[in-house]
Amino acid sequence: MSELTTHTEQSMARTIIRRFFKHKLAGIAVAVLMVLVLAALFAFSSPYTPTEQEPANKFQTSSLDHWFGTDELGRDIFTRILYGGRVSLAVGLLSTFLSIALGVIVGALSGYFGGWVDSLLMRITDAFLTFPTIFVLIILGAYLREQQVPWLKNSVVIVIIIIAVLSWMWPARMVRGLFLVLREREFVTASRALGGSHLRIIVRHILPNCIGPILVSGTLQMAAAIITESGLSYLGFGVQPPTPTWGSILATAQNQVFRAPWIAFYPGLMIFITVMTINYIGDGLRDAFDPYVIHTEK
Repeated sequence: MSELTTHTEQSMARTIIRRFFKHKLAGIAVAVLMVLVLAALFAFSSPYTPTEQEPANKFQTSSLDHWFGTDELGRDIFTRILYGGRVSLAVGLLSTFLSIALGVIVGALSGYFGGWVDSLLMRITDAFLTFPTIFVLIILGAYLREQQVPWLKNSVVIVIIIIAVLSWMWPARMVRGLFLVLREREFVTASRALGGSHLRIIVRHILPNCIGPILVSGTLQMAAAIITESGLSYLGFGVQPPTPTWGSILATAQNQVFRAPWIAFYPGLMIFITVMTINYIGDGLRDAFDPYVIHTEK
């Protein structure tokens, strides 16, 4: 029985992977995202540093020495974008992981147990949904930076925390809806009859059937997190200098947009490409995990 289950799971995994890469744009998006991640990881290979200033070379256009030109302080924009990609991608990934994890826990408990547990958790969720996100992000960012806690002095950590705290509600509501449907299925009833614990039923039987929607939701959350971080950094409430991010590079370019438009163009292009690739990956995952297509495919 165990071998049969393993074989079925492997067959399903192969089907999902095959269907994902049939979505051509999703396959291309994975390749582009891998290039972006590798470029960010190997940013140290650049001959410049993100804070290195060359006043004599300020406002240079693209050249062999400076591929994306230089800014008002003579800093190499290509290098700053590479290092900024590290921060922006890390914020997007880690804040998404935290928000999805919290949302899954809240949604699973709410949908599985129902009753007063569901009512309490959903009222808390509704309360968080009423918060004016951008104002809360700004206030939380300013407040946490003033706290005398060493690890909160890192503005990257602060941005990850506040984005996660204000974005777990949507996956929580989605997971709750899935659990409300799945908890009534025959395989859950059979597991209860065999004496399965609540934890085993949730983790072993119901949650695996929610993986597809959770992954799709995660891609949307990550794209939104990158845009949020860029917006916060652009407003000056996100990751603080001298750490470069795509949003902070855009912020420094706003006064030079007519004199040196390339300073704003390249970080904006990187945000656009990254968000588009993540969205296309989400589309591919949605098609790959479509249960009707998977079970009817020959």
